Amino acid sequence: QSCLGRQQLLAAVRQMQQLLKGQETRFTEGLRLMRSRLSALHATLSKAAPEPPAVFCPALQAPAGGRKFGTKYLVEHEVHFACNPGFELLGSSTRTCQANGSWSGQEPRCTEISVCSSSPCQNGGTCVEGPSQQRCLCPPAWSGAACQHRTQTVPPPLSATADPAFSRKPRCAQVERTQQCRCEPGFHMSGTAAASLCQDVDECEVYQAEGAPRLCAHACVNLPGSYRCACPGGYSLLADGKSCEDIDECALAQDNCTQGTTCINTGGGFQCVRPECPQPGGNVTYVKTSPFQCERNPCPMDSRSCHQAPKTISFHYLPLPSNLLTPTPLFRMATAAAPGRPGPDSLRFGIVGGNNRGHFVMQRSDRQTGELILVQSLKGPQTIQVDVDMSEYLDRTFQAKHLSKITVFVSAYEF
Repeated sequence: QSCLGRQQLLAAVRQMQQLLKGQETRFTEGLRLMRSRLSALHATLSKAAPEPPAVFCPALQAPAGGRKFGTKYLVEHEVHFACNPGFELLGSSTRTCQANGSWSGQEPRCTEISVCSSSPCQNGGTCVEGPSQQRCLCPPAWSGAACQHRTQTVPPPLSATADPAFSRKPRCAQVERTQQCRCEPGFHMSGTAAASLCQDVDECEVYQAEGAPRLCAHACVNLPGSYRCACPGGYSLLADGKSCEDIDECALAQDNCTQGTTCINTGGGFQCVRPECPQPGGNVTYVKTSPFQCERNPCPMDSRSCHQAPKTISFHYLPLPSNLLTPTPLFRMATAAAPGRPGPDSLRFGIVGGNNRGHFVMQRSDRQTGELILVQSLKGPQTIQVDVDMSEYLDRTFQAKHLSKITVFVSAYEF
């Protein structure tokens, strides 16, 4: 009887094991079915969900009397504005497309600069502003665009110059009982018929009159019967006898730069420069890899500030003539991928420092290049600093930043 009871108990345990195994199988199949249905539902909802529409800002127009730089109206894109010569900008020179579809800043306007406010007329002249430019009404004894030339209405007295080379006797001949006299080229007849004299024509003064062609690029020196052109120090006269060309003191070893500095040729002179890397700060340190470039040392993995600092800093020096026509591209930044590594798929450019940023804009010229553009003329002599950077992104994730520190040497002359 005891043996019979044990067998019945074992049979009951096996039956329970079979029951549990069946329940476990059905539960697993139920979970698998539920997981499959959830995956199908997720895929259906993902396909049905529309892509969020791209946010655009309204199109912007260039202000009257000015220009617009930039054609992208998506979020975070910038548009720059500058005014034509003779106008000044009121409002924002840069506007950024914001996430809500509106532009930052204020609408720019270009207002005409009153030229007469600077009192350009000399020697008692009266300034009158016209529809496109100003002009000076001069007193009777003065002429020229700014009343700067004294009007000569009668021949100068015989003692006008103490140098006898500037006045000489005319060449006279008897022709049919009359005496006819003439002067050499470059001289004009003055005085009376009985006591005539050939006096030098001051070509430099004559051709300074308003509307006359310009004889010389820089200075005109009057000579007896002629003239010659002269150039300022640091320039040489070209073969045409009127134009001036800068002398490259650096190439001719005419500089006095000391060891450790580099000679940079400028209009009419030169500069000795020695770029220095930034001082160490926090986890950020730099090493000089060439005379004009610094590279950041490797960052600690957990230092966000170090990774955000410029990876490279380069130094550039640009000589410019005074009053250069605008707009003019001055400098380009571009990226290049290292062999075997994917390059950035997005770049951002900007002006991040300097002492005269209003004369420049930074804009993209193609997918991998940005340009620094001069949009307002610079009058020399002066030295201007402008810092521009380029940030690299891959899949919208910041990768690296590169900084270019640009020094512009503006000459005192327009050549």
